[in-house]
Amino acid sequence: MKRVFSQCLKELNQFRRDRLTVALAFVLPLAVLLIYGFAIRLEAKNIPLAVQDFDNSFLSRTYVERLFATQQFVPTPLEGTTPTAALDRGDAKATVVIPPDFERRIKSHKPVTVQALIDGTDVNNARVIQNSLRATTQFFLRSSGLVPAQAASPIQPHLRIWFNPGRREALYIVPGIFGVILWVFPSMLASIALVREKEQGTIVQVYASDLSAVEWLLGKELAYVIVGLGEALVVMLVATLLFNLRFRGDPTTLIVGTVIYLGAAVAFGLLVGARAGNQTGAVQGTAIAGFLTALLLSGFIYRIENIPFPLSLVSNIIPARYFIDITRDAFVRGTGWIGVWYAPLAIALIGGFFFRVATRVLHRMQFKD
Repeated sequence: MKRVFSQCLKELNQFRRDRLTVALAFVLPLAVLLIYGFAIRLEAKNIPLAVQDFDNSFLSRTYVERLFATQQFVPTPLEGTTPTAALDRGDAKATVVIPPDFERRIKSHKPVTVQALIDGTDVNNARVIQNSLRATTQFFLRSSGLVPAQAASPIQPHLRIWFNPGRREALYIVPGIFGVILWVFPSMLASIALVREKEQGTIVQVYASDLSAVEWLLGKELAYVIVGLGEALVVMLVATLLFNLRFRGDPTTLIVGTVIYLGAAVAFGLLVGARAGNQTGAVQGTAIAGFLTALLLSGFIYRIENIPFPLSLVSNIIPARYFIDITRDAFVRGTGWIGVWYAPLAIALIGGFFFRVATRVLHRMQFKD
């Protein structure tokens, strides 16, 4: 173990002297946190909506006011005579056309057709607009007393949102960002450090020494786990200040899970570095195999249940998937070990596999006695 700690101190000293690497370790993760934390919004808001009101009556104007009172739509001027003009130019995502006999037919208890033209370029956004227009129309009819009493539903659901009653998107996005940041940057740092020794030729001294591949990699593993813990502390501290995150329940799940997750991330970086021939290849390997999978197949943005087969199987071996379960439990749900006991075990198994493969690769490269 003494040689492992000596290798660890050597790596930390080299890391400290390289200002570019220090910036890569702490400045870029904070930049990613700010960009993703403030830029990603999954709830559709401020949707441009154009209205063509041929009736211009009291009821039609009340209906239009009710549409914009949802705070989901913003009014967009309707230029031209055709309702599709705003859609064609991209100025509006939907156009509502109110017929000239809107008020008269409603007061006569006759059905009236209100046309809604929706831009289907973004399928999810179109579905949100469709559901919102339907719900707002039903609410308008009930609140205006235009629906007969017998038509009202006998069941009145009382809804309550658990864990996140304010529907704060930061509570969903920011804990997920931790999984991406703490996977990409520690693995990239470890990969670059290993490849740098190849390029400078200092790795030949390791091959010729009595230092085993396991001891050499353990020294690097320990060093960059320490660096990763520093990254995690800075990123989570800034996130709690900017996005008002708070621990929910037992914090030991997050502490233990973070250490194991960083160990798996560094092991993945060492594996990529052992295979890569230069720093460019190391960066590309960690970016493609690490960043894309952590972003798209971990449940950070898209639900894992929505990932099509066979990619859904790949998500089972993505450590970020399990760490995001830990962070969202720590900052949102607060169930503790009973809810995420499986996650550290899965991460440890995957990380152990990465480290084992990396040692086998470097063991074959050592000089024979």
